[in-house]
Amino acid sequence: MKTNEFISILCAAPSNRLIFVDLDGHAVHSGYHLTELKAVSFETVDCGGQTNRWRETIVQLWVPSHAEGEYMTTAKFLKIFDKVNGMIPLDLDAEIRVEYGDENFFPSTYHIRSVTHGETTTRVLLEPPHTTCKARDRRVATLPAADSCCTSPRACCPA
Repeated sequence: MKTNEFISILCAAPSNRLIFVDLDGHAVHSGYHLTELKAVSFETVDCGGQTNRWRETIVQLWVPSHAEGEYMTTAKFLKIFDKVNGMIPLDLDAEIRVEYGDENFFPSTYHIRSVTHGETTTRVLLEPPHTTCKARDRRVATLPAADSCCTSPRACCPA
């Protein structure tokens, strides 16, 4: 999900409690803090020798050991976001991801699958990241549907 899309969705329900959940329904504990917003640039070279560049906005959440209180409202999240966006250049067209980990969430940087509003809550569904081979993905995209790809590692990753 793009950063600007996420922010726009949150603006629709500013008084809602903002709850982050995983695919199994586990929620980030109430009393969490938005500890950091990161404007991240990636420059990579994949196994096919192609360079790749992209930007992400990363929201880091943290729950203190003795967390108390309610869930953060979307308005509070947006206020923090706006303040940070005035201090560092956040790319609103970049994918937004959520960095978090606890006893229910493997520490990782999660994709946002969807955001839904209820009467008093806004739920952000987090999806774990996955790996892929960009060289294989490029090759598959150019092959006719009947062809197969990467029958061996050398088929997509030149030596």
